Amino acid sequence: MARIAGVELPLDKRILYGLQNVFGIGQATARRILKETGIDENARGKALTEDQVNRLNAFIDKNATVEGALRRQNQQNIQRLKEIGCYRGLRHRRGLPVRGQRTRTNARTRKGPRKTVAGKKQSKTTT
Repeated sequence: MARIAGVELPLDKRILYGLQNVFGIGQATARRILKETGIDENARGKALTEDQVNRLNAFIDKNATVEGALRRQNQQNIQRLKEIGCYRGLRHRRGLPVRGQRTRTNARTRKGPRKTVAGKKQSKTTT
């Protein structure tokens, strides 16, 4: 079983797609990694030799920020925004959308489930 950056790669998938299970590696990065390590991107996870797995591990450790280090870096960036008190930091702190999306409707992913207010009625507009 191929274990790269602390993640078990699926044996049945092509290695190009299996590498994308590692946090921080997308399709373009996976292609670049496979090209530079000389591994066929159509190979399956179970077809990898121990040498190929070691080459992948060494290349990723040397050239890419992945998994725990990348998650930590993202959290530090958000924490910095909160500490300096910029607009984006305030939006993170309040749990609202950060990148300019509307909040009057939608935004339920950031705001969470609706909290109903007792006694508030919908106003009807007549035209």
